[in-house]
Amino acid sequence: MTEPLYTTVATSTGNGRAGGRAVSDDGLIDVTLAVPRELGGPGGATNPEQLFAAGWASCFHSALKAVAAARKITVTDSVVDAEVSLHPTDQGGFSLAAALHVEVGGIDQATADSLVEAAHAICPYSNATRGNIPVTIDATVASAVA
Repeated sequence: MTEPLYTTVATSTGNGRAGGRAVSDDGLIDVTLAVPRELGGPGGATNPEQLFAAGWASCFHSALKAVAAARKITVTDSVVDAEVSLHPTDQGGFSLAAALHVEVGGIDQATADSLVEAAHAICPYSNATRGNIPVTIDATVASAVA
């Protein structure tokens, strides 16, 4: 494997997702964690699935922009929603599934589909999860995206 371009560290303390804390090595992320209400917890704080979804949405969005720029395609507006779901396994553990919903403006549907496919091929989160969890991706062309 080649030398890394960037490495970061995040540390979890306390009770992990059940009232623990997660902090990045530079201190820019410093969050309290809570089990979501939907899982019987108190809610009121973030959880690992939300953090994973935020990271993937941001990373995929950057990949989309990079692919569009490389192809000299102007995308007027874009939004990436990463939907991450937690599922129980038969062994008593848990697994993840994800859906990426991409909205773009200023291009046609075929171009949007091509850009999203190419972004999925280069996004580090997509590469890390490929073949490990179910992932669906869709692209929608919109005239204006917030």
